[in-house]
Amino acid sequence: MKKSIWLAVVLGVLATGVEAQNRRQPAKPAAEKRLYCWDEGGQRVCGDALPAHAVDAARTELSARSGRPLAQVDEAMTPEERAAAEEAARQAEVAAAAEAARQRRERAMAESYETEEELRKAFDDRIVLVDEALKTSRMGVANLRQSLVSLLRQANDLELRGEPVRKRLLDSIQSQHRDLLRQQAIMRQQLEERASLDAELEHAVERYHALRGGRDRR
Repeated sequence: MKKSIWLAVVLGVLATGVEAQNRRQPAKPAAEKRLYCWDEGGQRVCGDALPAHAVDAARTELSARSGRPLAQVDEAMTPEERAAAEEAARQAEVAAAAEAARQRRERAMAESYETEEELRKAFDDRIVLVDEALKTSRMGVANLRQSLVSLLRQANDLELRGEPVRKRLLDSIQSQHRDLLRQQAIMRQQLEERASLDAELEHAVERYHALRGGRDRR
């Protein structure tokens, strides 16, 4: 009999503790009921449930109680649109990385050269190299052109005499012409690099002073 009384008392205490703990814990708020609105056939459609055919459509989600907008969901992208968006994001990352690298180079430049004269000297060294390469390319183009003209003259003389132009001579003309075009392309690239160096130097000087706050230590 005593054991039964003590058991009842213990169970009553445990039940009271659990009830008190439950009262202390706030109840989780119920999820707010929503209304969904989307365009269908040129008309605005709203409902308290989203049908399967409208799952990928652009829609507005509203509070069923207050009508307050809760979310704006964009239309699901097609595979082509998703690929284009991913490519745009990739290009943006590449551009951001290039910009960060440019800023690092400019900061390193400002820290590497004590004066503007030192900076210009470094560019002068690059300019000299490009100028020397251009000089070599111009000589190469002139020599190839002269050689090609000589070969063409030989072929022309043979035709004027009514003699056949030998295959070896024709092959030489074609080979010389390809070499001339290749050397001219190289020279054009060198000319573009030389022109860009002048603009790059002026920009570098401008950025140098901007990053150093106009200071030019001697």
